[in-house]
Amino acid sequence: MPYIPHSEKDIKEMLDTIGIESIDDLFDEIPKAIRAQGLDQVPTALSEMELGQLMSERAQLDDHNLCFIGAGAYEHHIPAAVWDITMRGEYLTAYTPYQAEASQGTLQTIYEFQSNIANLTGLYAANASLYDGASGVAEAVLMAIRGNRKAKTRKVLVAGTIHPRYRQVVHTIVESQNIEIIELPYNQQSGIMDPAILSDYEDDTYAALIIQHPNFFGNLEAVDVMTDWAHANNCLAVAVANPLSLSVLKPVSEWGENGVDIAVGDGQPLGVPMASGGPYYGYMACTQKLIRQMPGRIIGKTVDLDGKTGYTLTLQAREQHIRRAKATSNICTNQGLAVTASTIHMALMGAEGLTRVASASMKNTQKLVDLLTQIDDVELVFNSARFHEAVISLPVNAAAVLQALADNNILGGFNLNEHYPELGDAILICATEMRTERDIQKYHQTLQQILSVSEQA
Repeated sequence: MPYIPHSEKDIKEMLDTIGIESIDDLFDEIPKAIRAQGLDQVPTALSEMELGQLMSERAQLDDHNLCFIGAGAYEHHIPAAVWDITMRGEYLTAYTPYQAEASQGTLQTIYEFQSNIANLTGLYAANASLYDGASGVAEAVLMAIRGNRKAKTRKVLVAGTIHPRYRQVVHTIVESQNIEIIELPYNQQSGIMDPAILSDYEDDTYAALIIQHPNFFGNLEAVDVMTDWAHANNCLAVAVANPLSLSVLKPVSEWGENGVDIAVGDGQPLGVPMASGGPYYGYMACTQKLIRQMPGRIIGKTVDLDGKTGYTLTLQAREQHIRRAKATSNICTNQGLAVTASTIHMALMGAEGLTRVASASMKNTQKLVDLLTQIDDVELVFNSARFHEAVISLPVNAAAVLQALADNNILGGFNLNEHYPELGDAILICATEMRTERDIQKYHQTLQQILSVSEQA
């Protein structure tokens, strides 16, 4: 939609109406000493033609590459109908429902999305989404602090196998709110949390225990034991889960004896393409007991006086509506377009379709691991049960190998050295249903050639 700026005449009429000389006068209360003194790092403006050429060049950087990275962003097949429908004008231009009665289409879409997430997780209700999976985990921390009346401290236990970027975002968001995040070490042989380590944390009370399953390494955690430990110690259990994995793994509501209290994750695997880093969105679901602590909005389905189906904002405890400073969150949003695509994607795929995608991805990753570990000195790091990601170690510098693979149009994995230096030259690999037998063979042959040249050097 083109942006049409105000003319100089329009601006002058508005300024005259409010009785000031210039737009700068609107900001005269801000001391000059703290105002920005120019934006020196902003590049020179481009023409429409130049900007179009630049964006085309950037887009081409994503083309013609075989992606084996994973690490929170997954290349899955998206049926053509998903975005053909999503990009229709009535979906594309729909905005957040401030006037709920006039937004029945948007409300119905959100209702269907929330119903699907509640079905996947098995929990009582889901909200109308968050910015992304990382901020979703931070929101779960804040929610646990508010909702756990039995906790005597503002401390939260976070598994060290949670996505490192998620953990960084959690620290950034909650560190100024007098909340202490305690990261738990993982077992370097299994690549999962050892539940026995939790016995070291029974002398204090914690607001929540946060577990990712499948974890960042792709391994499956001992979620039943850890969930039961959390509840036995007056601690809320929070699940971070790839929503696609919930089509083949048991729902988070069945972890342990009573299930988790809160579930969050990134919705990107459900019909949202890898578009140079976004936009993504986060999902959140919880038990009935915690529903009033959940940020965002919840859509309900009802009937009017004539018996016609209608949708309504049932709960909207966010700052832009009624709560202001008392809102449960001031960063929550409905990532409407991405959520719309996910809703259509889930409707088209159905439970059987999602299960087939998850199963095919698991099989492809196993094929990839089996083939790559036939190469001398390439080894599988963890032998735990896993979903569709795995960690392998390389005999030479991982960064150099990944660059060499990239030079051959293969995005070969995620270098773990920055976040898990104890693993040495290890990379996280993933093969979704999009990777063919030919793709997997090409990765194997190319990696074999790279390592052979490295040995000769």
